[in-house]
Amino acid sequence: MEIRSTPLEGLLIISPNVFEDERGYFFEYYRQDILSSNGFTDSFVQDNESKSQRGVLRGMHFQNPPFAQAKLVRVVRGKILDVVVDIRKSSETYGQNFSIKLTGETKEMLLIPVGFAHGFLTLEDDTVVNYKSSNVYNKESEGTLLWNDKDLAINWDEDQPILSGKDVKGESFDSFNSLF
Repeated sequence: MEIRSTPLEGLLIISPNVFEDERGYFFEYYRQDILSSNGFTDSFVQDNESKSQRGVLRGMHFQNPPFAQAKLVRVVRGKILDVVVDIRKSSETYGQNFSIKLTGETKEMLLIPVGFAHGFLTLEDDTVVNYKSSNVYNKESEGTLLWNDKDLAINWDEDQPILSGKDVKGESFDSFNSLF
């Protein structure tokens, strides 16, 4: 398993060792001991999965304390543009975003620490995304930043994504009061 840092502190890209032969493939996508040795000490308590058609944008979501969540995101099938925004007020990269294309083919993953808003745009039909969370979902603690907020300047490369009602009404970053 190869772990690479990103420009945003604590945000990690994980490339698993994939073993392929005529039968198919095998890989470990989660090892607590390896993540711990790389500074990640949260434990995961919930797994989630979504299936989406091309052009669906889910995000920019987060859970406020005490239900804040770290996530380990991977694509089982298809391709996404995965995006995070640092919403930790004390961070030197507060308000900055990072994006990466994740695919079921490469099997790279994104380890997102607590204090980030997260979203993704599906780039292929029938894309399946799976992620582990370090805390359970709590509706009263959820927050959503506006996906196309001018202050965040996220390059989605998609002008008319398919959005949920919640995502259409996301909060603008200039009025956002982070609890992180």
